[in-house]
Amino acid sequence: MNRVFNFSAGPSMLPLPVLEKAQGELVNYRNSGMSVMELSHRSDWFTEIITEAEQLLRELMAIPDNYKVLFLQGGASQQFSMVPMNLFTKSGKADYVNTGSWSKKAIKEAEKFGAVNVIASSEEANFTHIPDVDSTMIDPEADYVHITTNNTIEGTAYAEIPDTGDVPLVADMSSNILSEEIDVSKFDLIYAGAQKNIAPAGLTLVIIREDLIGHAPENCPAMLNYKTHSDSGSLYNTPPTYGVYMAKLVFEWLKELEGLREMEKINREKAQMLYDALEESSLFQSPVRKKSRSLMNIPFVSGSADVDAAFIKEAQAEGLETLKGHRSVGGMRASIYNAMPVEGVEALVTFMNDFEHKHR
Repeated sequence: MNRVFNFSAGPSMLPLPVLEKAQGELVNYRNSGMSVMELSHRSDWFTEIITEAEQLLRELMAIPDNYKVLFLQGGASQQFSMVPMNLFTKSGKADYVNTGSWSKKAIKEAEKFGAVNVIASSEEANFTHIPDVDSTMIDPEADYVHITTNNTIEGTAYAEIPDTGDVPLVADMSSNILSEEIDVSKFDLIYAGAQKNIAPAGLTLVIIREDLIGHAPENCPAMLNYKTHSDSGSLYNTPPTYGVYMAKLVFEWLKELEGLREMEKINREKAQMLYDALEESSLFQSPVRKKSRSLMNIPFVSGSADVDAAFIKEAQAEGLETLKGHRSVGGMRASIYNAMPVEGVEALVTFMNDFEHKHR
């Protein structure tokens, strides 16, 4: 079997043991005579799948009992609208921190439903760092504060989560959820598209404090109301059943790995290896300030479009796929999510060194 090291920002690599288990159960799931893709979402088989998936996630993330776990659709982009539609319930105001392309999109959507105040931004520095946020910057009347914990395109991440006091904290955690241990109680709503660290594209995860549910206006569409999905156990309509199943397999894989503490240790090892190579390189540089560097998405540049193009082409020939940087940033980007093995980063670093010696 010829498997490459896929450094795509998403959809991204899935753990090979997960793919192999899914392959083994593809045609006949647990002697049901059906594939998971064919199971009714009302069946006992799928009820067991979604129940186990939630239980595993709660265990992995130590999710408090007063939080609901929702398995939704629409991607993180739909959450850009669902969050304000459900949380603009008192002042109709929210504070946002602008740290990149996805933050900007979230801000644009929220402005359709209420007043948005951008309390901090690193746009003037091309989003090469996470701006400082302290309690004095937060409007105590705001319905919530919104952050993007990891910026896939720009390669930045929060080293410390801001303390928002009594104002609910909402986090787009699409590209670093499950990559390290976090204190869920510091957040009031977490959402994440699945296609980075959870499952194939099509599933969206929401972890929300119970008391934030049930306050959407009457004209809020049922499918965009968190209460709809909370009351129905994420089964109001047909959910992305295969995505939930794959998420369960990923959660099992993480548990067998000994959880997020061990996963974080591996991720820090991978990221440090690549950042060390960039620090030692005379050809490649990281554009991101050290304090704000992501563990998951690592952009790097050579300063020459021709060199970048040659690097990407030659890397692909070596089985190092999808290293081209986002069009808004250029250069290269290595996304090293949970499923990327240490060997993949080692292969990339070796190739970088060989390429540099050949082109200097």
